[in-house]
Amino acid sequence: MKQLIIAEKPSVARDLAKVLGATQTSKTHIEGKNVIITWALGHLLTLKMPEDINKDWVTWQESTLPMIPKHIGIKPLPKTRHQLKAISFLANRKDVSEAVIATDAGREGELVARWILEYVKFKKPVKRLWISSQTEKAIKDGFRQLKPSEAYDNLYASALARSKADWLVGLNVSRALTVKYQDNLSAGRVQTPTLAIVRKQEEKIEKFRPEKYYSIELNARGLKAKLNLKNPRQFKEREQVENRVEELKQAPLIVKAINEKEQKEHAPLPYDLTEIQREANQRYQFSAKKTLSIIQNLYERHKIVTYPRTDSKYLTNDMKSTMKDRLHAVVAIEPERAKTALKNNGRVIQTRVFQDQKVTDHHGLLPTEQSPRLEKLENDELKIYRMIVARFLMLFEEPHIVMKQTIQVSADQAEFIFKQNQVKQAGWKQQDTPVEKRIDFKVGQKLPAEYSILQEVTSPPSPISEAGLLGQMEKFGLGTPATRAEMIEKLISSGLMERKTAALMVTPKGKQLLKLVNPSLVTPELTANWEQSLEKIANGKLSSQKFLKEIEEETKKLVSEVKISETKYVDHTLTQKTCPDCGELLREKNTRDGKFYVCSSADCRYRRRKDPKVSNKRCPQCKKKMEILENKNGAYFKCKSCNLTEKMEQKGKRSKKMTKHEEKKLMKQYQKEADEAIESPLALALKVAMEEQ
Repeated sequence: MKQLIIAEKPSVARDLAKVLGATQTSKTHIEGKNVIITWALGHLLTLKMPEDINKDWVTWQESTLPMIPKHIGIKPLPKTRHQLKAISFLANRKDVSEAVIATDAGREGELVARWILEYVKFKKPVKRLWISSQTEKAIKDGFRQLKPSEAYDNLYASALARSKADWLVGLNVSRALTVKYQDNLSAGRVQTPTLAIVRKQEEKIEKFRPEKYYSIELNARGLKAKLNLKNPRQFKEREQVENRVEELKQAPLIVKAINEKEQKEHAPLPYDLTEIQREANQRYQFSAKKTLSIIQNLYERHKIVTYPRTDSKYLTNDMKSTMKDRLHAVVAIEPERAKTALKNNGRVIQTRVFQDQKVTDHHGLLPTEQSPRLEKLENDELKIYRMIVARFLMLFEEPHIVMKQTIQVSADQAEFIFKQNQVKQAGWKQQDTPVEKRIDFKVGQKLPAEYSILQEVTSPPSPISEAGLLGQMEKFGLGTPATRAEMIEKLISSGLMERKTAALMVTPKGKQLLKLVNPSLVTPELTANWEQSLEKIANGKLSSQKFLKEIEEETKKLVSEVKISETKYVDHTLTQKTCPDCGELLREKNTRDGKFYVCSSADCRYRRRKDPKVSNKRCPQCKKKMEILENKNGAYFKCKSCNLTEKMEQKGKRSKKMTKHEEKKLMKQYQKEADEAIESPLALALKVAMEEQ
């Protein structure tokens, strides 16, 4: 009898197959002596949409809201139906005795597999593989410690409750807004407060008014300090500050006090997903989505980091025994630091990292015991891997110790404070510690003084960056480490938010949505309460039915608020251009392929490009890229610089590079034709003669 193992992706299935000795490969699974390994392609199923549940919900209208179904149910996603059908066939094979859930070890991974098993009506025993890395050792250890799926029933209940709650609130509020204001407006318990955080920072910038003021700076023995004032912007007029400087010049500058304090800074803990996304955004301007994609690749394809979608920075005590192997694996990246740690027998200095109770589904991000093949890593992958390795190596390094000295000096009752530091132990900051020369002072010492007047202007708050937004989302519990990047991208693709260089900005449509949507959806408290409840469900401390009953009541309240709202809405995307097909106004829409004009009428499908698309075709004269334009005769190329035009070949006639599969197929055809050619006419004549006998 065989185990049916369900992985989340084909790449993970191949890793499992190598370890478990499965070699018979097909399009939908890999089979071995005792196992059949198949895979999902992310989610294969989703909750049914309103129109799948009730025929009255097909048409979007206010009278049918709110939609509160007794049972939502699941349905296959059209693009991956073939894989679901294959898993159903495998699950019903007579030689399959049990299933093993080997999807990602987390809330959503559990949902992916449970929905599949529910849909194919799997009635045999089910076990759970729970691993945090894809190395051979981790996989073997994981299969030796399989647990019954019942041990994760609460986790599945939490995932299902989250999915249904988002359905109830998201679909009902979005449909209510869209119907009332006749525009595509979406809202949700995570995306709306996330948008509000960005808008709040913008409002601070808009309300900001620059303020000019003067300050006094003292330069003594090479150290500089500003006059210590309760109100740093006290001097508004130049004459006022000049008079004060003259008074100071007449008085002696005396050292009043010297204070020293030793500051010990321990190494930071390993990254969780949100922190590394923030830091990668600050260092390299990577989006949260890009960073997650890179780490996922390092985890799945290269197998050199542990599971990326973690919200913990801590490690379990049983991981102590793996530290030396991980150090050996990263010698090629950081030879000196790794070898130093190995000489110390791989002893972790930052011992507070080992706390079993603080590790939830997954531990902090670490390099695995597998050495990287540096030639296989792309430049961006190497950047992120170096970050993870550097943070890991800090665990083996001594604290950073600094002696901080403050020197209080005064003249004519005016106080200045000099600060200087002396590094006593560089520790884990050895790479970033500059050598500073320390100046000696004594209490009562008279100092030579040089005063300067600085004209300053208050600075406006900075626009929020993706790193800043991720930090705020984490602070308020908006989404999970795995979903935050996706939520930011969703807000951008829906036209509610946009990226401008390194900052995020709310669009006019997004600003209006925040005024139209329910106040309780704008603040993060709703989501924070949800996440607390979902965590309780996962820990078996709260019934999912009770939670969903509360969500249903909340949904009714939210929809009612939208219905009675008297707030006006102006569609800023509407232009004054009219549709040539129906006469309605055209709406400007951003897409991945550029800006388009689309008809505002729901019944009309007219659309055209706002600006000509720039092709990769070069102008024969000036060698600049040509634009693609259209007229009654079809599409054509035009050079914007020299007005040269060139007819575009039809898609079917356009030459394209042959794929290896097409090349192989064509060679077989040629061979067949060649064989037939060799066969005739002599061979054909012989065949006829043989048939006549």
